[in-house]
Amino acid sequence: MLKTLNKFTYMIRLGSRYIKIYKKTYFHPFISYKAAYTQLSHDRQTYSNKVLKYLNIEVKLIGEVPKKDKVLYAINHRSLLDIIVMEHIFSRYSKNGVWIAKQELFDAFYGDFFKYSGCISVDIENRKGLLSFFKQIKHTLSRVSNLNIYIFPEGERNKEDGVKPFQSGAQKIAQANKLDVVPVFINDKLEEVFKNAPFKQTKIVEVHVGEVIDTKNLEEEYRNFMNTITGTDNE
Repeated sequence: MLKTLNKFTYMIRLGSRYIKIYKKTYFHPFISYKAAYTQLSHDRQTYSNKVLKYLNIEVKLIGEVPKKDKVLYAINHRSLLDIIVMEHIFSRYSKNGVWIAKQELFDAFYGDFFKYSGCISVDIENRKGLLSFFKQIKHTLSRVSNLNIYIFPEGERNKEDGVKPFQSGAQKIAQANKLDVVPVFINDKLEEVFKNAPFKQTKIVEVHVGEVIDTKNLEEEYRNFMNTITGTDNE
């Protein structure tokens, strides 16, 4: 019980401090789009690295993050820790990017963390909101030459093995903006990892990064990539 309390206390306090840091960039009157997303990406990565260090989690990367930018990373999703693990990986490669998140996350008690750290919200139930969202993505990509898009194609956390059917957002974003799609598979149930953290002995989390996959067959290609890792057939 004390272990859990200490963990959440640490993350809430650290998160509150970083919201203030994000706001300095978010509300800066003269900063350019590119400089803003570069700074926000750096700050998210620094926050994530501190959390992983506190939880005593290390990330083993299998595969390579592409050198080029303007890439959409399609990532499986089981826990909020997924974002933290991925930000750590992107910090190794000095990548700048933006997370796509449901509007409901922005409305939650920790919503300011998502809003001011440079994430882009999408309301899938609102047609006008969707049109505005796609315009925002295109506009942002046009202003930031080294931006990448981070998205969970399942659209929600998956508590089972494998992946859920993909929503259409990732494919539409990639096709509309001519982005390469790189599959990422976190080969661990990070919800359970987070529950048991912090660890006395370092916990190793395994993350696989694949080659560029066909946008037209995104879900099928992703499942093929995942199956080569897990040795299963997830239909």
